[in-house]
Amino acid sequence: MEETIETIDNTNNESTQDKEKAKLSQTDLIRKRQKEEDDKFFMAEQYVHPYFEEDPTLGLLPKKYKEDPILARGCCRVPESYKTIRGAELSSCEKLHVTNWMETVVPPAYRGHFDYVEVRFKNSHKDFYQVPEGLEIVKGDVVAVESMSGHDIGIVSLAGELCRLQMKKKKGFNIDNVKRLYRRAKATDIEKWLEAIAKEDESLFRTRKFVMEDGLDMKINDVEFQGDGSKAIFYYTADERVDFRLLIKQLAEAFRIKIEMKQIGARQEAGRLGGIGTCGRELCCASWLNNFSSVGTSVARTQQLSPNPQKLAGQCGKLKCCLNYEYDVYQDALKDFPPIGVDIYTEKGKAVYRKADVLKGILWYSYKDSSDFIPISAENVKKMLRMNKMQRNIQDLESFKADM
Repeated sequence: MEETIETIDNTNNESTQDKEKAKLSQTDLIRKRQKEEDDKFFMAEQYVHPYFEEDPTLGLLPKKYKEDPILARGCCRVPESYKTIRGAELSSCEKLHVTNWMETVVPPAYRGHFDYVEVRFKNSHKDFYQVPEGLEIVKGDVVAVESMSGHDIGIVSLAGELCRLQMKKKKGFNIDNVKRLYRRAKATDIEKWLEAIAKEDESLFRTRKFVMEDGLDMKINDVEFQGDGSKAIFYYTADERVDFRLLIKQLAEAFRIKIEMKQIGARQEAGRLGGIGTCGRELCCASWLNNFSSVGTSVARTQQLSPNPQKLAGQCGKLKCCLNYEYDVYQDALKDFPPIGVDIYTEKGKAVYRKADVLKGILWYSYKDSSDFIPISAENVKKMLRMNKMQRNIQDLESFKADM
């Protein structure tokens, strides 16, 4: 009896050891496969696509995350018919988001209800629409709106008094040309909308292939399908005028839809596609900036920035829009500054201007044959220049050195 118990125990020990070995071998196998996948993914990351995107036809390893095309429309999930998208979700995904600071303000009674809303489509594409009488529309509703042909689907991004102010702010806007809003989107409308959205990536790659084959000097940036799938807008950038009549014929034959080509500038391209700036934050043009003021090289010179195109240019290749933010402050500070770039003559030798910190009010000088920079306050530089003008002797720069 005891021998039987011992054999049973030995058998159990052997079976548990076999199971543990099997587990270990399975774990090692999983780790090995994971390492191979990581190595493949690392090699795939080394390849840079000409358009900075992964082309699915290249056979690269799939991304570790799944892209959500609905994000470009302003929501984190597929919307349901007759259900309003929550405000927090809408504002977190919306480009050029407008905070409704008049939400709790009751408008005067004589103004009445404002029957216009702002509707957002893909990326920064927005427009105003008139709401039919008797239909109550609020921010976050998925709606069907009038289009040049058929109808389009969008999300209401603004309603009420703030929408009235936005319409006044828009230059060249005529309220008589505002299109109509039909209704809240039905389930069938949303299904067609999602089917149209799913075609955009494939259409983008195919269109770029047509452009390369035709030898056109243009860059296709983005494709936006209409909500009913009957029309598509192709956004492109080009340095010169492009004859794309052949391209439109090819696109119409390939996709069997109406084609609209819309040229945008480099700044608008960066605003539509988005990205992260050198400051570590989302691009201003993609998050809140909608008026592109011209930025000249004089702005950089006023702020005493080195004329380095790689540092001063943004992702669009133009001078950064943020150079304009502090331009007025520098102009005011320079009113009390001495002439910049003027040399100072001392008994010790000629002092050459090197650089300036306008906001701190400090200028750096050094002797002609020396590499040691000496900081001097703006007031002392004014005093020394006056002494030079009056031909009074200045012993050296060190006696006017500023405390840092």
